[in-house]
Amino acid sequence: MKLNELKPAEGSVKASFRRGRGTASGNGKTAGKGHKGQNARSGGGVRPGFEGGQLPLYRKHPKRGFNNKFATNYAIVNVSVLNSFEDGAVVDIDTLLAKRIIRKPLDGLKVLGTGEINKKLTVKAVVFSATAKEKIIAAGGQAEEV
Repeated sequence: MKLNELKPAEGSVKASFRRGRGTASGNGKTAGKGHKGQNARSGGGVRPGFEGGQLPLYRKHPKRGFNNKFATNYAIVNVSVLNSFEDGAVVDIDTLLAKRIIRKPLDGLKVLGTGEINKKLTVKAVVFSATAKEKIIAAGGQAEEV
């Protein structure tokens, strides 16, 4: 069997529905739109969320929250994750991306102090928490702010 020979099982795929092709097709005349009215007209129908002129749900509730477009979002990594690297390795945002520990670089790397580290690593990040810096240095490594 080859890829070009594959086809769906008999009866598993419905034939396409041809609208407005005569009464014998079972979907002629009004083409499934019923008789007259807004939905039968061309371009007819209402937008999603329209409630027939009643004050819609999305307008009944107050606006909430604030999105600060100037905020810095860091890619966060805990100290315990750094144990996956070999002794003496240099850990920066590129190596973490390559190992798929973080998915996006965002505005830089932030290292937090959750967990333990027992490898001698040189960690390069934009921000370190105080505990993360202590743990990296205590393990014999270096914490370099980039």
